[in-house]
Amino acid sequence: MSDKRYEVLAIETAFQGYYRMDRWRVRHTLHAGGWSGEQVREVLERGHAAAVLPYDPKTDRVVLIEQFRVAAIQKVATPWLIEIPAGIIDDGEAPEATVRREAHEEAGLDLANLTYVTRFLPSAGVMTEEVHVFVAAVDAAEAGGLHGLDGEDEDIRVLTVPADVAIAMAEDGRIIAASAVIALLWLAIHRDELRRAWA
Repeated sequence: MSDKRYEVLAIETAFQGYYRMDRWRVRHTLHAGGWSGEQVREVLERGHAAAVLPYDPKTDRVVLIEQFRVAAIQKVATPWLIEIPAGIIDDGEAPEATVRREAHEEAGLDLANLTYVTRFLPSAGVMTEEVHVFVAAVDAAEAGGLHGLDGEDEDIRVLTVPADVAIAMAEDGRIIAASAVIALLWLAIHRDELRRAWA
């Protein structure tokens, strides 16, 4: 049995807007023994998400999307980021259903051979979000154009890119969205296996 323990002393909502910010008061056991002092941390509650890398095993191309991201303005040369289709998991919805819906809304694609890759916490120090990542087979020839929901002010451009080029973009920093980087580096390891399985 682990000797690592924690106590949640209080949780209160500090802000409610597009997302919710809660203020947590916690303490936990220390590696050296004993207990930490009380820690006060603001935690972003934004729901959980799922993302999918559409991959065409016949042409060895991936389908990527490009869209504006306000939080990237201060960090990169351009806030139009190269990503993969993704979205918030609705209440009671399975991650698989989320990526099927988002691939259709954001790229006009229907997915086949949906394969689970992994899950990750994008920033566990400040938010509760968990992201599930998938890869799926598509016909890249059907991808292209502009997509997104008008009611959500989405403006999404669809790109088809050779897998080698996309993987290189994830390695050299031209693609920095975490779900896309993770999916593409996973594809770099498993691409031959997928091409055999999906042939």
